[in-house]
Amino acid sequence: MAVITSTVPALESGDRLTRDEFHRIYSLRPDIKKAELVEGIVYVASPLRSDSHGEPHADVLLWLGTYRLASPGVRVSDNATVLLDVGNEVQPDAVVWRDGQGARLTDDGYIEGTPSLIVEVAASSASYDLHDKKEAYRRSGVPEYVVWRTLNGAIDWFRLDPATGEYVTVQPDERGVIESVTFPGLRLAVPKLLDGDLAGVLAELQKHGGAQ
Repeated sequence: MAVITSTVPALESGDRLTRDEFHRIYSLRPDIKKAELVEGIVYVASPLRSDSHGEPHADVLLWLGTYRLASPGVRVSDNATVLLDVGNEVQPDAVVWRDGQGARLTDDGYIEGTPSLIVEVAASSASYDLHDKKEAYRRSGVPEYVVWRTLNGAIDWFRLDPATGEYVTVQPDERGVIESVTFPGLRLAVPKLLDGDLAGVLAELQKHGGAQ
């Protein structure tokens, strides 16, 4: 458990806290830029590299932000706190959602509930994004979950199967494109994104209307 001093409360990876405890301590630690509670366990992020995280993260936001421009009612958040459930308070790299459709904005500005689509940028398949966090998203009913494994040069797009409650991996079509079922028109040209061809990514998105 975290040790609380009279001045600065400790918050360290591996601490086991309730969501209320975690939220209270994290709110008192503005020096910590990113921490998450996943399945009751605290994860404090290490410094992030530009090539394996910062730049891919920016590319994802450009893709999602372009979709949002043509999609009334769609909201896109970058690194916003999501109060997912009683044991999970996460801070995804990108969240796509609509008010009242599984998620809502609280009076103090946090997202509460289950967003429709979450994107994480992870270094590799060893990341907790593909293990504990994926399980938390599945159990909470996040319909679509995308993980960009930058060191592996791969993008995993998971879709919740309502019949089984399990995630299934979505394969790109013959052109390498995946389209969201939750947000029609949100299309990702997977090979182009992996190759850094942002113009191609946006052209694919806009060619098909970008949004509906």
